[in-house]
Amino acid sequence: MNLKQIAKDTAKTLQSYLTYQALRTVLAQIGETNPPLAIWLHNFSAGKVQNGETFIEELFREKPDLALRIMTVREHIAEEVVDFLPEMVKSGIQQANMEQRRQHLERITQLSLSNPSSEIDQQTLSDPDWDNLAS
Repeated sequence: MNLKQIAKDTAKTLQSYLTYQALRTVLAQIGETNPPLAIWLHNFSAGKVQNGETFIEELFREKPDLALRIMTVREHIAEEVVDFLPEMVKSGIQQANMEQRRQHLERITQLSLSNPSSEIDQQTLSDPDWDNLAS
């Protein structure tokens, strides 16, 4: 497991997501002040925001003022969330893992209660220790 590469990939994904959020913000703003430009930007951005940097590069070629605006909003969003993001991610993963484990435990408990004898028979037949005892 290459933790440095995982961190780089995560940062790139987060950067693209923040670009998407900045795009949404700018679209909402210009939708009120310049609807035709908002429609153009919406159409231009369709399917292109998966890679935020490529999207910004392409937008610079077409409308540099919009690219600069999206970059400014993206930077502002990043500055606002960077302080509490690591703790939110950690606690969110911990809570999600606990919920997944709880749901799994409920499923296997319900399965065991609904058909306890066949469950025990299947475990006995597939238990590797049972094979060792027989020899």
